Amino acid sequence: MNNQVFGTVAIIGQGYVGLPLAKAASAVGFEVLGFDVSDQTVEALRNGVSHIDDMSDDDISKMLDQGYHPTADPNDLKRASVFVICVPTPLADTGGPDLRAVESATHTVARSLTPPATIILESTTYPGTTENLVQPIIESYGWEHGRGFLLAFSPERVDPGRVDYTIVNTPKVVGGVTEDATKSAASFYGHFVEEVVPVKGTKEAETAKLLENTYRHVNIALVNEMAMFCHDLGIDIWEVIRAASTKPFGFQKFTPGPGVGGHCIPIDPNYLSYEVKKQLGYPFHFVELAQEVNAGMPKYITERISEILNKDRKALNGSKILLLGVTYKADIKDQRESPAIPVARYLADSGAEIEFHDPHVETWNANGTLYNRRNDLQQAVQDADVVVLLQDHESYDVAELVASAQRFFDTRGAVGGEAAYRL
Repeated sequence: MNNQVFGTVAIIGQGYVGLPLAKAASAVGFEVLGFDVSDQTVEALRNGVSHIDDMSDDDISKMLDQGYHPTADPNDLKRASVFVICVPTPLADTGGPDLRAVESATHTVARSLTPPATIILESTTYPGTTENLVQPIIESYGWEHGRGFLLAFSPERVDPGRVDYTIVNTPKVVGGVTEDATKSAASFYGHFVEEVVPVKGTKEAETAKLLENTYRHVNIALVNEMAMFCHDLGIDIWEVIRAASTKPFGFQKFTPGPGVGGHCIPIDPNYLSYEVKKQLGYPFHFVELAQEVNAGMPKYITERISEILNKDRKALNGSKILLLGVTYKADIKDQRESPAIPVARYLADSGAEIEFHDPHVETWNANGTLYNRRNDLQQAVQDADVVVLLQDHESYDVAELVASAQRFFDTRGAVGGEAAYRL
């Protein structure tokens, strides 16, 4: 069944951002062209197979019935009146975003464009990308903004694994090159998003996304640094956080951990820092300090593991370390920028023997090393010299694991009292 009502939208990139967006648009009556450069991804989607945590195979099958068409053929995009670019923007070696995927996607859109069309960039990037990179590429094909197309930016706010806030009930920020562009993009999102928030322009929308993640980055760094000096002072950081959290105003709870992961927090604030230094010539001190603290947590975790072993006159070199949870957040399979990766590297450099267990990860290839997955969790816990909880997946009975372990290092505050070593 095809319940097409509103026309055709082409969503470029069918990953953690593009695919949920395709689901939301399909559900209200858009014909959705889900474009991806990966033939393997497109073929799987055509067969009703999902490749991301937040969507099941049944979700994909339902989308196909509603008018969702996965494709790797740019010619299919010519009937679209709305284009949304949702491609990755990883960090480049320079410290700024790698915009090659955005550039490629924009060329694809420009070649496929049939006026009038609305084009929206959702990929996270530095302020000015929409107008200084995307717009000139489109205009190089002979299209004129305001006549052949309208261009806007709308930051994605997808939080993988979260069920209380989705695309539908998370407010959608939209900023266009012109007021008409803002209105057009807002009108598109308004069909399936409960609240659309128009802003002054594209740069404001781009910067809003970076502010959101910089806020989290800085506050996580604050509690991570507090965790380190609280340990040295003999203060229970988890009890400190619990106490502070009782204040009903002026405080938001953040917790320490082995590092930050995912696409957003460890990467996005650096876009802003890079652009500030590039354009203005001075550093964004808060971001650089936060990056220094958060990037240093994996090494600190390794030092704490060594300290735990030293108490029993054991060396880290040659000890068996079991890492529990190697994804970047709990209860998902996404490993992007997971702090488990540098933790494993530091441990390996110190001569430790590393194994892992994760209910969401069957194969873990990190730092070019394929680590051994222990399927018998209880036996693995008993065999390890130190068990390190890096990600508190819901399926873990942490109290039971602590009871079975020789030494248990909890980096997530999952257990209380003196039963385990805690960050």
